Amino acid sequence: MKRSQRAALMLCTAAPFALPALAQQAGSGAQADAVTITGTRQAYQGDFKRLETPQADQAIDAETLRASGAIDLTQALDLSASVARQNNFGGLWNAFSLRGFVGDENLPSNYLVNGFNAGRGFGGPRDLSGIESVEVLKGPRAALFGRGEPGGTVNLVTKRPTFKTAGEFRLSAGSFETYRADADWTAPLSDAVAVRLVGFAEEAGSFRDTVETRKYGASPSLAWRIGPQSRLVYELEFSHQEIPFDRGVLAINGELGLIPPSRFLGEPGDGPLKADVQGHQFEIQHDFNKDWSALLGFTTRKTSLEGFSTEAELAANRQQLLVDGRTLTRQRRFRDYDARYQVLRGEIAGRFQLAGLQHRVIFGVDADRFENDQVFLRARAPTLASNPTPAQQQAIDIFNPAYGSYVLPTPTPLTNSVETQKSVGVFAQDQINLSERLQLRLGVRFDDYEQTLENRANNTVATQEESRVSPQLGIVFQAGAALSLYATYGENFRPLSGADAQGNGFEPNQSTSVEAGAKFSLAGIDGTVAVFQVRQKNILVVDDPSAFTLAAIGQARSQGLEIDLHGEITEGLSLWASYAYVDAKTSNTFNDANFGVPVPAGTQLLNVPRHSLSLQLVKSMAVDGRSLQLGGGLLHVGERSGEFTTNFKLPAYTVARAFAAYALTKSTTLRLDVDNLFDETYYTNSFSALWVQPGTPRSARVSVAFKF
Repeated sequence: MKRSQRAALMLCTAAPFALPALAQQAGSGAQADAVTITGTRQAYQGDFKRLETPQADQAIDAETLRASGAIDLTQALDLSASVARQNNFGGLWNAFSLRGFVGDENLPSNYLVNGFNAGRGFGGPRDLSGIESVEVLKGPRAALFGRGEPGGTVNLVTKRPTFKTAGEFRLSAGSFETYRADADWTAPLSDAVAVRLVGFAEEAGSFRDTVETRKYGASPSLAWRIGPQSRLVYELEFSHQEIPFDRGVLAINGELGLIPPSRFLGEPGDGPLKADVQGHQFEIQHDFNKDWSALLGFTTRKTSLEGFSTEAELAANRQQLLVDGRTLTRQRRFRDYDARYQVLRGEIAGRFQLAGLQHRVIFGVDADRFENDQVFLRARAPTLASNPTPAQQQAIDIFNPAYGSYVLPTPTPLTNSVETQKSVGVFAQDQINLSERLQLRLGVRFDDYEQTLENRANNTVATQEESRVSPQLGIVFQAGAALSLYATYGENFRPLSGADAQGNGFEPNQSTSVEAGAKFSLAGIDGTVAVFQVRQKNILVVDDPSAFTLAAIGQARSQGLEIDLHGEITEGLSLWASYAYVDAKTSNTFNDANFGVPVPAGTQLLNVPRHSLSLQLVKSMAVDGRSLQLGGGLLHVGERSGEFTTNFKLPAYTVARAFAAYALTKSTTLRLDVDNLFDETYYTNSFSALWVQPGTPRSARVSVAFKF
């Protein structure tokens, strides 16, 4: 059976059971007419209007996501200019920086799902099936959210059951033999219980030679109105992905484009890596009265990643390409990664009057446990000085690759360890109305955490304990009904994985942030203009290049300007615009954590452009009494550092996209998406000149949605 036939069969058989959240009619430009289960609020966020929050936020709602054509989290985050793509681990996880800073490069970037930590495992790139909106919460959030990234937090808000029966089924086919089925159905089972069944299935080729992927997943949920003031929500997350490990293309002597973007430099015989997720999430909310409510939540998430890969060797003394300019030395690797994450939290939010002043408070406690179990094997060529054979080098001619030329070597053990992080936090926030126009936000969080490092290869165990206080101070001035000015200061910390030369854990990564800005609503447009500065210390670097031991002594700074706009310019014409200027550099001289060579102070941080712009326009109209949407978007990403320790740069790029969606009937919508409209050659991110991810050439996708 041909792959395209196999894909079609898979989608048709999976469709009735693979139910993504697409309750919105694609061609209508309007939210689905669905009543959510209750006004269940997001954890940690309280009851604040946009103009009252002393930090810059972006809420990318379902309508904006649908107009952009985003299917996964990486595509969704392209809508925020403050977010930059980072090394995505051969396509196996989400990696991004926010305001110039990224988390642990050896783990996926952390993100939240309904306020729960969910991104640190190994479940593959996050699909947007079942996601209602994506929140980009900029600036330090440790005073409430706890241990997190210095530049900000990404929170995914899931689709939840409604008490009105509705559903949608979508089939799509696109370039590179890509086939996908999405479905969503929600309905009440009684006056008190409602369910939602959400899922997807996809099989896709690629513009990359020999690279094919398969993935499917489901996220059913249940909502129970326990009583007039209490409700419970349960959500299951399940997904399976098969993705070949793909480090992309390379530059020779700093020059890109000498091999086509399609060239795969791994070994198809390795097969795909397999990533799995199984998660459960519970939330109970109780409203004591109109002013006070409590929220109790628990989540557990298990992820795994397993498989072989063949990747370009980065060590200069082993890399034949640096000698002859065409023969690439490679490593073969095997990974068996497992992670478990459990989070328990409880909070109370409310408002009261004291001494004539209104106070809106959030206080609570949370606890989490993260277990990172890694088994890593590697087969590596000897140094060039020993005159290795092509078979030992696992060599490939980058201009005329011949896959399977050698017997794939058996990797030998390199890493066999498990790290466990356990944390307990207590947090409180009070926003005080000092006058009709002036509000003061005070926040503080205390965290106590324990880190255990078990090296099973040498039977050693190291444990460390730390306590941290994370304060936040913000002020908001209501300059008018549609304009507020704000300023905020916050501190943040994030535990570091691994051990130093003595086998002990590291001091946590710490950061301080200041931000000032204005928020406004004008003629249908909501906007935010912000300036910020973030300083970070205790970055993991090499302290002894000869022994290649690590220490948390690096420092960096990021500062910049952001402008975010969204709304309706005129009737039927909507705008999304996001611009960021980010100047992110090292603050002290240190040895790079991956190559052990000196990095001077003032070096631009990897993959962080100074200028980024994301723009989207959508026009909604009626033609012959039927809904028609026409829209397009533009993404500009400036020049970036492509290798931390050299002058290699990734060139700036600008790509455009367009779509049209037409309602054939009241319940059927036909849509066409074209990405990279002008077929630009571009590169999205890199880790070194030998690991560079090329962007997708022009591609098209046709979909038909049936609403019921």
